[in-house]
Amino acid sequence: MGTMLSLQKVTKIYPGAGHIKAVNELSFDLEEGEICTVVGPSGCGKTTAMKMINRLISITSGKIIIDGKDISRLNTIELRRSIGYVIQNIGLFPNMTIGENIAIIPKLLKWDRAKIDEKVQRLLEIVNLDPDEFRDRYPKELSGGQQQRIGVARAMAGDPPIMLMDEPFGAIDPINRDHLQNEFLKVQEKVKKTVIFVTHDIDEAIKMGDKICLLKDGHLVQFSSPEEMLTHPKNDFVADFVGGDRTLKRLNLFTIKRAMKDNPPTIHQDETIETAQNIFAKTHSRHLIAVDGEGTLTGMIDKKNITNSATLVKEIVLPTNAWLAAHASLKDGLSEIFTHDYGFLVVVDDAKKVLGWLHTEDIKETLKG
Repeated sequence: MGTMLSLQKVTKIYPGAGHIKAVNELSFDLEEGEICTVVGPSGCGKTTAMKMINRLISITSGKIIIDGKDISRLNTIELRRSIGYVIQNIGLFPNMTIGENIAIIPKLLKWDRAKIDEKVQRLLEIVNLDPDEFRDRYPKELSGGQQQRIGVARAMAGDPPIMLMDEPFGAIDPINRDHLQNEFLKVQEKVKKTVIFVTHDIDEAIKMGDKICLLKDGHLVQFSSPEEMLTHPKNDFVADFVGGDRTLKRLNLFTIKRAMKDNPPTIHQDETIETAQNIFAKTHSRHLIAVDGEGTLTGMIDKKNITNSATLVKEIVLPTNAWLAAHASLKDGLSEIFTHDYGFLVVVDDAKKVLGWLHTEDIKETLKG
């Protein structure tokens, strides 16, 4: 991995009243495959900084280097074709099908038909939209969230090394927004683009960013990992901007997998009640996690539900929603622990096989470490 994007004392001065510096000597480096979220108060220069990267706004002074090349020496059209661009209102062409929208840059790059078709198919799969169902539909037939995913797919179509995202999920309701953020992070795991992601929302910046670039009045105040910014804010402005609930915000940075304990008290649902009583006695647990032959979660058994009439575990198994996938955040984990009264959460993989369990103590330990 090398440096994919380097901003070196990048400055934008707007002539006129007082020669205002919208961006003032902004410098940072971004490694290949990293997401940098750019955040700060209104008018801090976030969008200006981003638009200088694809020369939608000209630089007054300084340099922007992409993959070792000074962008001032590149042809503007070539530069923009090599950068994916996603904006808040998506900007899909209404008279073109979804497939045609995604194929715009590959066509300009003169890819052959078969390669374009294959790319459209793969990108629709990556953004979780069935190609056969969506390829020939028009934007107006899709929900806002689906259109946004098409916007992301279109930006990735020419295999750009860099993607610029300007408030990409800003106009979407909170539930779909959270879903789209998660979807994009899953996509990013597969494609590893270098991304500049402008947002006004510090929670989104923390969740999405490998690095956060916090601006104020065109100046860089802090450039660091979200963890570093939350644990060591550079000054009072940073501390105030990230908010007083910094410890709780850190819960978004860790997955349940990082904090969970292995070897939870499980029992096969076809075992006898006698076996269950022996495990209860050994583990001092009030509940056992019931699994089938594949190790898949089937429910819980409660010590106090054991009756003389039951002989097998499956007769007293109760279904449960007290589980989450290992890749979910600790914030979601804590919320689920408090929602159910077991005192712990079952941790599973995507096929619902039991991997471990999570207690509030495990979360505290992780935050301390």
